[in-house]
Amino acid sequence: MPLSIQQIIDALDRLAPPALAESWDNVGLLVGDPSADVANVMLTIDYTPAVAAEAATTKCELVVAYHPPIFLPIKKLTAGGVVFDAIRRGVAIYSPHTALDSADGGTNDVLADVLGLMDRSPLKQTTPPAITQYKLDTFVPPHAVEKVSQAMFAAGAGRIGDYSACSFRSPGVGTFFGEKGANPSVGQPGRLELTEEVSVETVVPIEKVDAVVAALRNSHPFEEPAFDLLLLAAAPTTDGIGRVGTLSPAVERMSLFATIKKELGIHHLLIAGPTEGAVSRAAVCAGSGTSFVDAAIAAKVDLYLTGEVKHHDALKAVAAVMTVVCTLHSNSERITLKRLAERLATSHPAVAFHLSQQDRDPFSIR
Repeated sequence: MPLSIQQIIDALDRLAPPALAESWDNVGLLVGDPSADVANVMLTIDYTPAVAAEAATTKCELVVAYHPPIFLPIKKLTAGGVVFDAIRRGVAIYSPHTALDSADGGTNDVLADVLGLMDRSPLKQTTPPAITQYKLDTFVPPHAVEKVSQAMFAAGAGRIGDYSACSFRSPGVGTFFGEKGANPSVGQPGRLELTEEVSVETVVPIEKVDAVVAALRNSHPFEEPAFDLLLLAAAPTTDGIGRVGTLSPAVERMSLFATIKKELGIHHLLIAGPTEGAVSRAAVCAGSGTSFVDAAIAAKVDLYLTGEVKHHDALKAVAAVMTVVCTLHSNSERITLKRLAERLATSHPAVAFHLSQQDRDPFSIR
């Protein structure tokens, strides 16, 4: 039975959850029909005309393009562009970009492996996601638990991931004293009542809280049902862009330069700062690392490996006696494609994963 593109997307989303992407990025399925069959997948950094032609020759139904070919809003699609051509030929395009950068085992971990970084952590922590849910806890007599629960679920409560009707229930004893004018459904006003109740806890999306509370009130047998609403903080994350760690034993800079060129398959490096001496602490950031030069300096690293930095950031690094090694932008990212293809092939051995032979950095050194 053939696999669908959606099954490959599911695997990609597990390896590089889109929620890890930077807010400005455009990740996920950008072009194509997720229900279409797939037997061949091409992996590339950039989806260029040369790569598009290569994908056509190898009959690839899906292209995983690390850099999103659709980034800014598109106002028109006309013949001659690679996106138009992909749509015309029925080729799907998926981009993981900064989601893969932050993910465990992703782009920056692969680059950190080149240096042999140990005890590594993100160079810049991912911003925690915004709070999106409440926890609702209400107290219901046993005979009405199902009625109240189902009313809240129908209004939008109780969904966690792919699961619905999620709740936790625990029995207990509630107390109340009906004041003058009260009309309790259990017991009598003017005396302290003790009643068996069940605490029903569930989660509620912020945008559905009004509807769920209304459903709770309408279905609850009590005149004044008690309930708590607690904002749920986002879970802490250890994900982030870049990596920083140690080398033990320390490694001479010239030796590291040779290792970087060998592992990345390139012949030249752009280097600012010291070129001699041992490195015991280093940082990496695939692609454009100029935004994280300050973080690397603050982390007191001896060497910072990245794709490119701006002129004044290089000067700042030199002043801090930190070596900056630039490989050119995509040369620092391309190494991750082989690792990603291997991981995808493990979960989907019936699909052929091709590394583009036409994909290359637009710059060369002469």
